[in-house]
Amino acid sequence: MLKNAKRIVVKVGTSTLTYPTGKINIRRVKALVEVLSDLRNAGIQLALVTSGAIGIGAVKLGLPGRPQDTPGRQAAATVGQCELMFLYDKLFSEYGQVVGQLLITRSDIENGERRENLINCFEKLFDYGAMPVINENDSVAVEEIVYGDNDNLSAQVAKLIGADGLIILSDIDGLFSANPSEDESAVLIPIVREIDESVYCIAGGSSSSVGTGGMATKITAAKIATDAGIETVVMNGANPEDIYRAIDGRQVGTQFLARN
Repeated sequence: MLKNAKRIVVKVGTSTLTYPTGKINIRRVKALVEVLSDLRNAGIQLALVTSGAIGIGAVKLGLPGRPQDTPGRQAAATVGQCELMFLYDKLFSEYGQVVGQLLITRSDIENGERRENLINCFEKLFDYGAMPVINENDSVAVEEIVYGDNDNLSAQVAKLIGADGLIILSDIDGLFSANPSEDESAVLIPIVREIDESVYCIAGGSSSSVGTGGMATKITAAKIATDAGIETVVMNGANPEDIYRAIDGRQVGTQFLARN
């Protein structure tokens, strides 16, 4: 599906970036950065949509867990975003890669003029050879913190920049026929040709205490992307090198076929 893709959006969730303690999984983040840097060296344009600001900020502030109130999440996001971008900038620079931060709200995409400004910024970053690193602007986008998720954002970004592919990294292997933690007979569904009500029915909630999205949000994101002609893969981010398999056209996770 992604073998000939020239521009890909990769979304990474909080549960992939951090340990259950909430602290950064440095080994995994380093592996992810290495893979993405290598793909960029191969000529693929990449945009990284990253979660993690609120969770990482909560740890740095010494909070017992992810804040439950919106102002608390806003405050944690401001601290965590600094830490997150410092880490990305440091690690990507070790491979000669330049990154640029974009903090986006829903209105930035829905407003015509701001949307056009975003597109122009993305294109110029690609022209300059820099990799956009995107997150929701959690410090001001209250609606997104309460209702939104970065799965949806990654699909919107993929549409915005005319990407060929979307890879969503999570703590799950993909879409199963049933909840694998409850049903031993559940099997991974390798390919979804059409996202209909039956697909939504077997999607469950988040399996992580540090993230906000579950399989249902990933199905919604895949629907947005595939309807726009963007091939989509939902896969486990535990081993970032599996991204190579997806791009090489081998079976990994669940592949959602684009509707042409």
